[in-house]
Amino acid sequence: MVMRKKMAQLDKLRAKVHAGGGENKIDKQHRAGKETARERINYLFDPGTFKEIGAFAGDPDNNPGEGVVTGYGLINGREVYVYAQDFTVSGGSLGRVHSQKTCKVLDLAMRTGAPIIGLNDSGGARIQEGVDALNGFGEILYRNTMASGLIPQLCVIMGPCAGGAVYSPALMDFIFMVQNTGQMFITGPQVIQVVTGEEVSMEQLGGAVTHSEISGVAHFMGENEEHCLDMVKQLLSYLPSNNQEKPPLKPVKEPSVNKEELLNIIPDQSCLTYDVKKIINAIVDGSEFFEVYPHYAKNAVIGFGRINGQSIGIVANQPDYLAGCLDINASIKISRFVRFCDAFNIPLVTFMDVPGFLPGTTQEFGGIIRHGAKILYAYAEATVPKITIILRKAYGGAYIAMCSSSLRSDIVYAWPIAEIAVMGPEGAVHITHRQEIETAANPEATKKLLVEEYQEKFANPYVASSRGYVDDVIDPRETRQKIINALKILNNKQVVRLNKKHGNIPV
Repeated sequence: MVMRKKMAQLDKLRAKVHAGGGENKIDKQHRAGKETARERINYLFDPGTFKEIGAFAGDPDNNPGEGVVTGYGLINGREVYVYAQDFTVSGGSLGRVHSQKTCKVLDLAMRTGAPIIGLNDSGGARIQEGVDALNGFGEILYRNTMASGLIPQLCVIMGPCAGGAVYSPALMDFIFMVQNTGQMFITGPQVIQVVTGEEVSMEQLGGAVTHSEISGVAHFMGENEEHCLDMVKQLLSYLPSNNQEKPPLKPVKEPSVNKEELLNIIPDQSCLTYDVKKIINAIVDGSEFFEVYPHYAKNAVIGFGRINGQSIGIVANQPDYLAGCLDINASIKISRFVRFCDAFNIPLVTFMDVPGFLPGTTQEFGGIIRHGAKILYAYAEATVPKITIILRKAYGGAYIAMCSSSLRSDIVYAWPIAEIAVMGPEGAVHITHRQEIETAANPEATKKLLVEEYQEKFANPYVASSRGYVDDVIDPRETRQKIINALKILNNKQVVRLNKKHGNIPV
């Protein structure tokens, strides 16, 4: 009889916790275009697999679940941990127990070697808890740092995320944002107006478009919550559960794009542009390329694909935007992606078509030297299999940076139209033969002749190939098979490095 009473009490308490802030708060959440924490979890995880941890933390009557739902379950059959802030309870604000629950699942994820997903929707620190709330943030940030490179950390901004709360997502591997409802900022519009006099809306200041296109804080932007969570699932399918595993293998799917198209994508004139994603889609399994940062630093393309069922990280210059030059933002974009792939045993395939680093005072004053060095550092440090395909231009320091043989690319292929040189033909001739051109009877004809001579002598893949810097000049239609072969021989690649605590990347 006593057991039945206790069971009834348990059911009553659990129902209170599951009700969150109650019907009125839930209705308000829905009217704002947002789902509740539990609804999001139910959509994200395989049906019936989610197991909650810490359900009875906090006061079930006034603060059920402490404003966060935590636990673990299966996503496409693989174990994943989650914490989902519940805006219907105290605005999802973070206090001491809220932090303890979050830290618990972060610790469990690290111990068991499983990815962690954070669903953020919070009013920030619980002011009435004072320093306990601040310490709670600090404990989470410490764990985000310890988990870095150990397990994948994904964060979805589905509501407000302000002040110190933004630094936990910033320490994680990938940030997703929901358009119109997700916002991130250090200080809100009201404070900014008081301090600086600037008037700005919350969406302009920290919305998904702002952080996906301008600041580069967000990697992915979803049209709605379901779209965002679908992208989370898709990204996880390319990743291992932890740094000790290799990414999951999938059934091989031939590209839907005919490989003959590879002969027609790049224009005959090297000054003309093209979309490098057409080349990527003609090579990867099923012509399926999952792009990261699609709206930011468009002169560089990064993302995940599969070759022969195996996950790969893809880096490419994009001639369709800024001629594919490397600038500050592209350097940051590429280097962090390379480091992520290296941390989680994902081979890197680089498609190079780069005329150089972007010139100009804006870039120089902004520190292009320091930021460009990040790419050099990331590629040189990476020990995963590295395969480079030189599509067309490969000039100067940018050629080195885009995983050349000197940065220890394992295999370097070049297409027959590749131009590997210190700089482009016209620029080189202008420097080395300026006086000869200026004093010639017909300067234009002389310049044209010298450019042709330079192209024949230097702007081709055969000089570099003769020096051993290019392993093979290949038919573009063979690119996919060449990558498959290279990945097979590099499958058990091992690199022994000198013992040191860690390097000092130019941040």
